[in-house]
Amino acid sequence: MDILIKNVLLNNRKVNILVRNGRFECLDAAPGTVAEKELDADGCAVLPAFYNTHTHAAMTLLRGYGDDNPLNVWLQEYVWPYEDKLTAEDIRRGSEMACREMISTGTVFFNDMYFDIDGTMDEVDKAGMRASIGITIMDNHSKAVSDEKARIIRDWKDRGNLTLAVAPHAIYTVGRERLIASARLARENGRKLHIHLSETAKEVQDCLVQTGTTPVRYLDSIGFLGPDVIAAHCVHVDKEEWDILAERGVTVSHCPCSNMKLGSGRFPYELAIASGVRVTLGTDGSSSNNNLDMREEMKVAALLAKVTGDASLLSANLVLQWATRNGAEAFGYDSGVIAEGKLADAVLVSLDNPKMQPCHNLVSNWVYSADSSCIKHVICNGKVLL
Repeated sequence: MDILIKNVLLNNRKVNILVRNGRFECLDAAPGTVAEKELDADGCAVLPAFYNTHTHAAMTLLRGYGDDNPLNVWLQEYVWPYEDKLTAEDIRRGSEMACREMISTGTVFFNDMYFDIDGTMDEVDKAGMRASIGITIMDNHSKAVSDEKARIIRDWKDRGNLTLAVAPHAIYTVGRERLIASARLARENGRKLHIHLSETAKEVQDCLVQTGTTPVRYLDSIGFLGPDVIAAHCVHVDKEEWDILAERGVTVSHCPCSNMKLGSGRFPYELAIASGVRVTLGTDGSSSNNNLDMREEMKVAALLAKVTGDASLLSANLVLQWATRNGAEAFGYDSGVIAEGKLADAVLVSLDNPKMQPCHNLVSNWVYSADSSCIKHVICNGKVLL
């Protein structure tokens, strides 16, 4: 369906935007342009939609469960025993709630890692979103059955809005040979690799004891790292390791709210930015955040970067890029910016909302002062979802 977005603010000008065949065809359509659907956006500004590069959608079911515990206690005593009892229908329902929450907060894509994926994929289709759905591989979880997952990966044909990824959970839940096999499976089938990496100091210390080296160096030594890897967290990563990640072309998904809530530590913004690694943003799951609001994630990331004294570190423009364009590029989507020819993924933000007034700087308002109540419409692939 063609859409004409009328009277919307773009680059400090009111324009009419024509969307055709799921893409921005014209960002300054002439008066009188006709489309199948018209969207009156007077009083709104158009901004790129969000790409959530690390989450566990169905864990909305665990929101508020097991709070205020460190990661290892939270996983072993609360999360994994709870997950053992989940049915496929439970996971579908949790994913439905997650999709609704993400759309309502401006997200059109998420990179997931969970179990019993059919229900999650169905909910993504129903919602009209995009997603990369991870086939979760673990040595110690009742729902991670590797042989069946390998067959799914080999037989799967991508849909326009859905892809599959190979998702070995972490180095502390997946052994060396299975990590190597996971990487081989992904590369033989052209899939992304999605993994938690260097999330806590304990993970690093345990890895040093067991392998004699740190998690990033360990994965590099077994040939795991590459431009197809999405590494979540990367909180405890030294300068040399950032250089390794950059050289291998790894994408890092930064999850500031989850890192703080689980006491994992402060992301090394200075090293990450200096290394040139592509950094994106993720919410992690609702059980460790406790929401899926990417706009909130932007603000927290930008503020957390500055707490050591450099107020210029991680500007509003850069953190918006992490949350939008970088995420789209990491998964091969021709989107993440408002530009002619790009896929039409966008949010229309109400400038009448008190939190957007006055508007000296639209991006600064969006990062630092807004909330999801400012979102009036969400568009994915040229379709209005909200």
